Amino acid sequence: MPSTSRVEAFPVNTPAASQIFTTVLSHGPLTRLEAARRAGLSPAAVTKAVRPLLEAGYLLEDANDEARPALGRPANLVRVDGGRALFIGLKVTGDEIIGVLADLCCRIRVARRVPLRGREPGQVLTVAAELVQELLTEADGFGVRVQGLGIAVSGDVDRAEGTVRYSPFLEWRDVLLAELATMTCGLPTTVDNDVRALTVAEQWFGDGVGLSDFALVTVGAGIGCGLVVHGRVVAGAHGVAGEIGHVTVDPAGPPCHCGNRGCVEAIAADPAIVAQVREVTGSEVADIAEAIELAHRGDAGARAVYAKAGEAIGRGIATVANLLGPARVLISGEGLAAYDLFAEQIRDAFTAAAFGSAARCDVHTRPLPFEEWARGAAATAIQSFITADPN
Repeated sequence: MPSTSRVEAFPVNTPAASQIFTTVLSHGPLTRLEAARRAGLSPAAVTKAVRPLLEAGYLLEDANDEARPALGRPANLVRVDGGRALFIGLKVTGDEIIGVLADLCCRIRVARRVPLRGREPGQVLTVAAELVQELLTEADGFGVRVQGLGIAVSGDVDRAEGTVRYSPFLEWRDVLLAELATMTCGLPTTVDNDVRALTVAEQWFGDGVGLSDFALVTVGAGIGCGLVVHGRVVAGAHGVAGEIGHVTVDPAGPPCHCGNRGCVEAIAADPAIVAQVREVTGSEVADIAEAIELAHRGDAGARAVYAKAGEAIGRGIATVANLLGPARVLISGEGLAAYDLFAEQIRDAFTAAAFGSAARCDVHTRPLPFEEWARGAAATAIQSFITADPN
């Protein structure tokens, strides 16, 4: 069995240290005074938290010539040393695993894709372990230890327990993935829902930086939603917060795999679109790419299917805006390949269904390849490394 003895502990595990580190990670370089202001802590608390992180090399201090006062000491800048540690992130789809080797600032150093040989947990873990070993070998070239592994999986995932309760694309139920991956790969492992993992990366390093409240909606094989409320990624009491894919927008609509009818996912996810295009047009489109092509050629039936999908997505986003009032909603996912076919309907349905000032929410697209989803998995591993509190 692989050993985790090569992994070191974060030098200080207090809420203040975690808060300051993540603040500098997302917004740095910062002066200590600015870090204190952004984190809502006293300068004395910042000094206490920063000292062991500087001594351990996780933070570096640079002279800030632009802020040099006429008298007294200069206000030096504190920044994260991205090269101090490495992390591995894996995004598991139904067909392949996308893996990245990322540094402490979550910059991708190496990216790999490998096909799955089957979807059983044992088969997936075997491929995952092989990919992790390949990335560990790559890490040796950087001369830095890999401190953790993050795995992102679609579906109902309990991060606290490291359990995949249900993943429809993998057809898994109650898989203790974190425990199995730790034993198989030899690294402390964090397992999270793939959309929530991507949301962590966007909160720390992407279009969510500096926002206390925003949502990330993903369209494609499924419809997902990650939520940040008051600066925290929200999973909810049962780990399924943000499941707008299973919000009913048409009670008389098509059946959903969740058992309900007319869910956003049953209307607007790629498999649903393909099935509806086949039914409406009588054309045997093989996959979503052919459905998009048919719609782009002007087929009225296919375009009507996309219009209905856009309306469902817009209503789902309006539900999020009405309930939580986020400053921004990012739309991402592989389904953006067809965005021109339903963008107008998304906007119109959102505007019609958003209540009052909720309609002022900034809604825009954020195309991200699957490597960025794997980066999100690495971000959850970084998060687990620097804090005992996953939020």
